[in-house]
Amino acid sequence: RPFHVEPTNIVSVNDDMQRVTDEASAMNKRIHYYSRLTSPADRALIAPDHVLPAPDEIYVYSPLGTAFKVASCTDGYGKNSSLVTIFMIWNTMMGTSILSIPWGIKQAGFTSGIILILLMGILTLYCCYRVVKSRQMIPLTDTSNWEFPDVCKYYFGSFGQWSSLLFSMVSLVGAMVVYWVLMSNFLFNTGKFIYNFVHDINVTDIVPGTNGSNKVICPSAASDHPPQNRSVMFSSGNRTGFELFEEWWDKSKTVPFYLIAVLLPLLNLKSPSFFAKFNVLGTVSVVYLVFLVTVKAAHLGIHLEFNWFTENEFFVPEFRILFPQLTGVLTLAFFIHNCVITLLQNNKNQENNVRDLSIAYFLVGLTYLYVGVIIFASFPSPPLSKECIEQNFLDNFPSDDIMSFVARIFLLFQMMTVYPLLGYLARVQLLRQFFGNAYPSLFHVLILNIAIVGAGVAMAGFYPNIGGIIRYSGATCGLAFVFVYPSLIYMISLHRAGQLTWPALIIHIFIILLGLANLIAQFLL
Repeated sequence: RPFHVEPTNIVSVNDDMQRVTDEASAMNKRIHYYSRLTSPADRALIAPDHVLPAPDEIYVYSPLGTAFKVASCTDGYGKNSSLVTIFMIWNTMMGTSILSIPWGIKQAGFTSGIILILLMGILTLYCCYRVVKSRQMIPLTDTSNWEFPDVCKYYFGSFGQWSSLLFSMVSLVGAMVVYWVLMSNFLFNTGKFIYNFVHDINVTDIVPGTNGSNKVICPSAASDHPPQNRSVMFSSGNRTGFELFEEWWDKSKTVPFYLIAVLLPLLNLKSPSFFAKFNVLGTVSVVYLVFLVTVKAAHLGIHLEFNWFTENEFFVPEFRILFPQLTGVLTLAFFIHNCVITLLQNNKNQENNVRDLSIAYFLVGLTYLYVGVIIFASFPSPPLSKECIEQNFLDNFPSDDIMSFVARIFLLFQMMTVYPLLGYLARVQLLRQFFGNAYPSLFHVLILNIAIVGAGVAMAGFYPNIGGIIRYSGATCGLAFVFVYPSLIYMISLHRAGQLTWPALIIHIFIILLGLANLIAQFLL
C-alpha cells in the first residue's frame, strides 16, 4: 500500500528543517570570531563551524589554551548561567601575561605597580563595557550575530574592517611569537633537567643565587656568562659528553629550531580540532602557577623595604619612570574586547551582563595581583636585588627545581597543543580575507606558516624577552580595540542621537590620548 504524506505535514517538516537550518546558520555566524593568548593573548577563540565536533558542542579557547564545552555547562541550548559566563571571561583573559606581571611590578615600583593594576583593570573594564553597548546602539533590526569588528566596519567602513583585521593579527601573531619564545625556554630547561638526572650530573650555573633547597637565581647578573650553557660540574660525569650536550642544546641557537620539526607540520593541517581535546590544561596551568607561587612564598618569606623615590643595592623605588612597561603588559593582560560580545550574548540572564563582566574582571585583577605581589614580595632581597626578577618569573628558579620543572613541562605540552590552533585562526583570518578561502593551497598556507614560525625563531634567538613582546603587541592592539574604537564609537553614536555632552567628549578623548601615550611610551622607555 503506497505511503501517503499530507501536504500540510510536508510544509510542517520543511518549516522545522528551515528553522533548524536558520538556527545553525546563526550559531555558525556567532562563533566566527577570533581573539589574542592571551592573551592571553592571548583573547577567547571559539572554534569555526567545521572544527566543532558536533552542533551542540562549542569550544572556547583562551590565550593559555583552555578549551571547554559551552553547551555542556548550559541551562538551555547556547545559554550559560552567570557562573559559567564569569568563568569563561576569567579563563579567556588569563594568558601568558601572568608570567610577566612580577617583572612589570618591578619596572613600575611596588606601590605604583599595585595602583596601576587596579587602575588599568578599571579602565579596561569601562572600555569593555562600552564595547558591549556599542552593538546595542546601532539602529538596525538584527545585529545579534555581530562581533566588535563588525561594529567597527559599520561605523568606519572598509577602514574599520581592515584596521580591525590588522590589529587582530598583531595580537594573534604577537601571542604566537611569545609562545615560541616560551616553548623554547621550557623545552631547554626540561631537556637540561632530564639530561642531568639521567646522567647523574650535579651542575650549578655560574650565576648569583641563594643557597638551600629553595634556590632562587639571578640570570641577568651573569650577562658575560649566559647561565643557560655556562656551568661547573661538581660530581662525576663525562665532561666531554656534557660539553657536547651543551653545545647542541642551546636556548637561543639550537632549541628554537628543534621545535620547527614538530610544530610546522602541525600548522599545515586543514583542521586542528584534535588539539582542542588537550586544551583543558590551560586552566590547570594557571591553578598550578598560583599553587607554585604560594608554596615558594611560604618557604622564602617576605622581603620588602619601602624606598619611595631612591634606589639602593637590593630594592627598587616605590615609583619608577619605567611604569609604562607595566601598562603595556596590562593592556594585553586585560584584553578581551574583540570577543566579549559573543561571550556575553550567550549569557542566560542578559540583565546581569554588566555585573558578570565586572566580577570576571575583579577575579582576573585579583589573580594578577596575587601572583605579582607574592613573587615580588617574597623575592629574597638581600642577598639578591629586586632587579633580578625576570620577565618570565620561572627563569628565577633553576632548571633542577622540581616544582618549576613540573610547571615548565606542563606549560610546554599545553602550549604545543594550542599553538596549531592559533596558527589556524591566523590562517583563517588572513587568507580568507585575501583569497576567500582559508586553505587556498598548501603553498599559500606553507608560506604563511613559515613567516610566522620564522618570526618566532628570530625572536627566540635575538630578543627572547616575553615582557617586551607582550607590552609592544598589547599596547599596539590595545590602542585600537581598548582605547580608540570603543571611545570613538560611543561618541559618534551619542552625536547621532543628539546626546553628546562636553564632559563625555572630554573624558573619551582623554581615554584615546591615554592609549596613544601608552603605545608611544613603549618605544621611549
